[in-house]
Amino acid sequence: MGSSKSVPLSGNVVVDKNKLNELVSQLRMSIPQEVRRAEEMLSRKEDIISSAVSEANQSRQHLEQEFRNRLNDHELGRRAEEILRDAEERSHRIISQAEQEAESRRNQADAYALRTLRDLERDLAAATGSIRKGIDVLAGSALAAADTPPTPTLPSPEDFAPDDIEQRIRAR
Repeated sequence: MGSSKSVPLSGNVVVDKNKLNELVSQLRMSIPQEVRRAEEMLSRKEDIISSAVSEANQSRQHLEQEFRNRLNDHELGRRAEEILRDAEERSHRIISQAEQEAESRRNQADAYALRTLRDLERDLAAATGSIRKGIDVLAGSALAAADTPPTPTLPSPEDFAPDDIEQRIRAR
């Protein structure tokens, strides 16, 4: 080996100059490698952060879209329930109106039938009276003299009075 010179440092420490130069050289060579590794790590760190930010943005967009979809689904469901309630209310109103109209028509039909029956009763009473008069005229004195059994009597108009007709029908 060559001659080595010792270099005194502060205090009583003596360092070999060649050894020191060699160490400085190694440091000069290793520092750029360490700097490159640090730069690579920083670069990867930026890529990792960039990737994480990108994934976070995609997740946020996906969650926002999911939220909007659920909100729309909820709104659609709420609107469908509202429409269903309205339809049920309308159907109840229509049914109620139809029942009221049917009741009114039944009452009108009953009133018409009652008027018709009373008119028929009056016409029948008038016809019965005319028939009785005709029988009385024809029977006259000739039938009274003959020995024939009496003809059954026809009901009088009083027999068909509207107040007690139902009682008479039940009594039979």
